[in-house]
Amino acid sequence: MAAIAMVAGAVGAGPVIAAVQGDPVLPERTAEQLLADAAQAAGSGLRPMSGTVMQTASLGLPALPQVAGMGGTSPAALLAGSHELKVWYGGADRLRLALPGRMSETDLIVNGDQVWLWESDADKATRITGGTGRVPVGPEHALPAAMTPQQLAGEVLRKAGPDTVVGVTNTERVAGRPAYQLVLTPKDGSSLIREVKLALDGETFVPLRVQVYARSAAEPAFEIGFTSVTFTPPAPDNFTFTPPAGTKVEEKSLADAGRMLEARQERAEGLKDRVKTVGVGWTSVAVLPFSARDLGAQVERGRGGRPGGQDASAIAGALLKSATRVSGPWGGGRVVQTKLLSALLTDDGRLLVGAVTPAKLAEVAGQR
Repeated sequence: MAAIAMVAGAVGAGPVIAAVQGDPVLPERTAEQLLADAAQAAGSGLRPMSGTVMQTASLGLPALPQVAGMGGTSPAALLAGSHELKVWYGGADRLRLALPGRMSETDLIVNGDQVWLWESDADKATRITGGTGRVPVGPEHALPAAMTPQQLAGEVLRKAGPDTVVGVTNTERVAGRPAYQLVLTPKDGSSLIREVKLALDGETFVPLRVQVYARSAAEPAFEIGFTSVTFTPPAPDNFTFTPPAGTKVEEKSLADAGRMLEARQERAEGLKDRVKTVGVGWTSVAVLPFSARDLGAQVERGRGGRPGGQDASAIAGALLKSATRVSGPWGGGRVVQTKLLSALLTDDGRLLVGAVTPAKLAEVAGQR
């Protein structure tokens, strides 16, 4: 809501609107009106729906290791190529997510106090027990960041502000539904992002698709959107699950999962306290104490089989190998640039990350 208000304030400033003309399919609406509609839709909560989401990434990353994750899908693999996710949402206590893999599928099924995780490639079903009532959950917080258009749309709106040019079209069609499209363009040339296109459903104003374009490419560097969607309650049998014959069934405690989540949140909060943010909006840069020695230790922990660390450390090692040596009045270090993100690891023990050019990172590095 705060992000939408910030963008609305920028739009209301006057000349930042760049209206895009087209044959009207939906009633004409200004950027301020669309943002208000989106805020009202978000405030009323997610309505029952089902659909298929497709994520496509072409970030210009170096070759990354393939370390199998849940359901045989490598987290590194999600950073390139196209991946499909099926969603059924029947309310705060009814959810099903299906992540198809190669000759496999991983499903999360929530039906009141019944929670199952089904991994077909391992013939394994995990029943999560120990809840004290219904499990409130929805696609917007059941998935990793940017796994749904709604999640990424929120992140985009938090980046936008007075340094953004906003355009509007009313002729889009996404997943077979008429849609409005907001086109957000950063004014600052040091941003690696050329523009972001955010499509809103013409009836519900729910984000249907987000496309992020890099300055260096004609096609989206990252896109996530519905290929099909229906805003009606899914059939009840979508939320029922019986393990197939021969399936290995395990049980895990919801309390244990909650403690793991709390520990992860505590670590994230601890890291947040160490991060300094320089600038705002599209060209903000995160600066945190982190050295090449820290990165090397991370890689070694992953090689040692630390749970959950192998994939992250292998990716970190691959990125470090692809880094370019740089130097300036601020000192020296190594930089990695992709289409949408740059990272600078300095010799004096700092890590600078942002959706900006390496030159911008070097400028921030000099602001001690």
